[in-house]
Amino acid sequence: MDWVNRMNAAIHYIEDHLTEEIDYAELARLAGCSVYHFQRMFSFMTDISLSEYIRRRRLTLAAFELQNGAVKVVDLAMKCGYDSPEAFTRAFHGLHGATPTAARNAGTRLKTYPPLSFQFTLKGAAEMNYRMETLGAFSIAGIMETVETELAFRIVPEVWRKARERGVFEELWAVRRDGHPMGGILGVCADGDWGRNPSFDYYLAIVCGHEPPEGMVKMDFPEAAWAVFEASGPPEGLQEIWKRLYTEWLPASAYELANLPAVECYLPIEEGRNELWVPVVKTN
Repeated sequence: MDWVNRMNAAIHYIEDHLTEEIDYAELARLAGCSVYHFQRMFSFMTDISLSEYIRRRRLTLAAFELQNGAVKVVDLAMKCGYDSPEAFTRAFHGLHGATPTAARNAGTRLKTYPPLSFQFTLKGAAEMNYRMETLGAFSIAGIMETVETELAFRIVPEVWRKARERGVFEELWAVRRDGHPMGGILGVCADGDWGRNPSFDYYLAIVCGHEPPEGMVKMDFPEAAWAVFEASGPPEGLQEIWKRLYTEWLPASAYELANLPAVECYLPIEEGRNELWVPVVKTN
């Protein structure tokens, strides 16, 4: 239940700061995880991105103010975080189907999106295959690209396609650390820029045994405990594991997310499965 309380504390923070700059780092702190994990967790649990939820809440508040006061559109635009009245009007019309001016008139039909509230729900009819691992410090090496969060599902597959065309996978395998438990090509999402256009750093990498070639980047991981989840079949199966991690396993487990990136491990095709490695710490 502590997990539910933390998520609701994050929602309360959003509500208290709707007319201000939302501090994503503070949201993550309240939820007890990294910024990237909070954004991804929020999307999987609510079927809406965090930025879109905040946008809808602000435009709901704007509609109430237009109907119940004499606030100027230009002032309301700034209050809701828009650079100009024109941008605010486009966003308002896109959500409500009416302009801010028309919203003042009695009888205008508008939409409202109330604040979210998280509750604990029993699930778990389907099994989840996982194991616990403790790994010493290790390093990964590969290529890195900054990805806009809202475009991730389009850009990340492009990163893989271009890497395949350039022969990056062969270069990664050449610096692979033999015998390491993360024995495949890795996809790693790390915290990035959480301003007005949130983004994260995506690493296509491998656990390395020696220095990578020029043009590749390196990331070091400290010793940590990991929950490892198996996904049978094609790589797309990992998306369902992510969702069940956040909505089923984590709320019921004795662990919380560590402040380290999770790792998608894509094993050789003959394995017939892939793995999601999630760094965790025991709850108090």
